[in-house]
Amino acid sequence: MQRFFTVVLLAIAVPASAQLLPGGGSGGLGGIGALPGQALGGLSPLTGGTGGPLGNAPISRLASEPLGIGGFLGDAIPDARSLLQLRRERLRALVRDNGKALAADPDGNPVRRDELLAIDLSEADAAAIRAAGFTILRDDRVGGSRLTVLQPRKGLAIAKALAALRLAAPGAAADYNHVFEPAGGPLQPNATAPAPAESDSAGVTIGLVDGGVASHPALSGARIEQRGFAGAVQATGHGTAIASLLVGDAAGFRGAARGARLLVADVYGGSAGNGSAESIARGLDWLGSNGARVVNISLVGPPNLLVARSIAALQARGIIIVAAVGNDGPAAPPLYPASYDRVIAVTAVDARDKVLVEAGRARHVDFAAPGADMAAALQRSGYATVRGTSFAAPLVTARLAMSRGDALAAVTAEARPNRDERMGRGIVCDSCRNDVKALSKKSR
Repeated sequence: MQRFFTVVLLAIAVPASAQLLPGGGSGGLGGIGALPGQALGGLSPLTGGTGGPLGNAPISRLASEPLGIGGFLGDAIPDARSLLQLRRERLRALVRDNGKALAADPDGNPVRRDELLAIDLSEADAAAIRAAGFTILRDDRVGGSRLTVLQPRKGLAIAKALAALRLAAPGAAADYNHVFEPAGGPLQPNATAPAPAESDSAGVTIGLVDGGVASHPALSGARIEQRGFAGAVQATGHGTAIASLLVGDAAGFRGAARGARLLVADVYGGSAGNGSAESIARGLDWLGSNGARVVNISLVGPPNLLVARSIAALQARGIIIVAAVGNDGPAAPPLYPASYDRVIAVTAVDARDKVLVEAGRARHVDFAAPGADMAAALQRSGYATVRGTSFAAPLVTARLAMSRGDALAAVTAEARPNRDERMGRGIVCDSCRNDVKALSKKSR
């Protein structure tokens, strides 16, 4: 146990420029997964397109959930206390490695440096805030609310800036511009071209808040439209894997919502300093305005006022939000948006129907779904073994989206009950696991 813990902390501390996908040598996040026979990197390459395994492809600085990277088995899995410590170290590393873009709130959560959010500011409050030395960076409407992004005066620490804002305008609804992480493996941005846009809007529409989705044979027939909310769309491994589990279709590989239209809100643009509450809110607004029936969010972070209001606005329109509970273990604080009221919170099980040891907790858990011992699309033309609650959430999203009538009632009726209360109503889509061994044989 102690050896494992030390190895992970050393790997997290390696500068991002040295981080490699598994198989790329020593150092970096990829080095954690160099244990034989285990799922690597959250996305463990079976094949990486025409060039073989992606052993030297750089991954993002975006920190992943600990066992989204490792996929460790048996005695190598750390206990709850160690997972909590790993979370703290990971968040510190994320802020440290992106110091120009990020700072930390008093709880250690990453936030956009020199940015605060205010919602529906009155003109009087806006004037008081400007008089207190704040600069308005952006001021427009998002999801039916007026969003004002404020910059504090230079040199003021972000926590003191929020306190000063609230002192200047006590009635203002204000918060940090928190940064959210992928809930199962690094983002893995790459130069791979994004999946081409499709304009056909017929049929069921699913929304995805994540990184961009790459072109891939399993997605060649899918109807995917992408929009960037943190710069131009950039294809990522995490977004591609999630998309494939939703709408992928190829020999030996089947997504759980084949034929659905997929709208992708890329809230990262390939940068670890993105994934902000603001970009998520803008992405949700776009998804809700373009016909998404169900929205998948395989991201995790702290409670945030803007994200909460944006989700509530979509729920008021009858749109279902599904979110992963994260992979920081049961000792970590409940993560969001999975913990928000009426968000469908999803945990993950392995091939033996056991909840993943690293699965986090939310204030409620609604369903479990396969999240290990299965395959998803890699950025280029291969597949990867995946492990984490990120990869369970889209299976529940798919079942909800493809259900007729009362979707939640239908999926609840489908769920296979289990005595483990951590699974909520039970296991959904347990036949949706794509066989790793079969795909591995096809890729040879």
